[in-house]
Amino acid sequence: MELLIVEDDDAMASALAAAVVTAGHNPTRVARGADALLVHRKFGVILLDLGLPDMDGLDVLRKLRQVTPVPILILTARDDERSVVLGLRSGADDYLVKPVKLVELLARIEAVTRRAGRHFDTPQRNIVLGDLKIDLERRVATRGSEALPLTATEFDLLALLAGHAGSVVTREQILDALWGDAFVASSRALDVHLTGLRSKLQLPGFIINVRGVGYRIEADPE
Repeated sequence: MELLIVEDDDAMASALAAAVVTAGHNPTRVARGADALLVHRKFGVILLDLGLPDMDGLDVLRKLRQVTPVPILILTARDDERSVVLGLRSGADDYLVKPVKLVELLARIEAVTRRAGRHFDTPQRNIVLGDLKIDLERRVATRGSEALPLTATEFDLLALLAGHAGSVVTREQILDALWGDAFVASSRALDVHLTGLRSKLQLPGFIINVRGVGYRIEADPE
């Protein structure tokens, strides 16, 4: 598994990397929170220190949780009850206090990845919603027998929303998935592509705007 270590201490980062390699994981280390936000999409598990040089680890955690469901384990020297509660309430899957036994760390990683196993299932090849069919391998969307003239970004946007049909996909999740960084990408670009997609689908009410949050496609459109 690809594993991201967010740790500014060189010695600690080296020890963590060596430990996870023994369990068959492939670690990558970054020292700053901003770097973690840029590269997180490549990884199946994230080990996150809270004492980072550029931003508080809890802020990094909250931003990551806006865009990714992958397991995040906090690994920090902060052992006060308030920090533990804040970390878990902010979306951490586990909270470990340094120094941590490496055997325990590996066991915790295994436990959270097993619980989150549904996120690593084989992805769908086709999505069907009413008379709309989305072929993810051929990157073609059709209504009935007619192929829709979608741009690459419009197709990606449709596939993302349809793949989560019945659930709200936040604007941050969309920006992160389509443009690579939810925190610098232009919301205006999303609005333009969404308008184009709706126009080509010609399905009024199909993509629902959830004010202040994001968008949702109903799971069972009539």
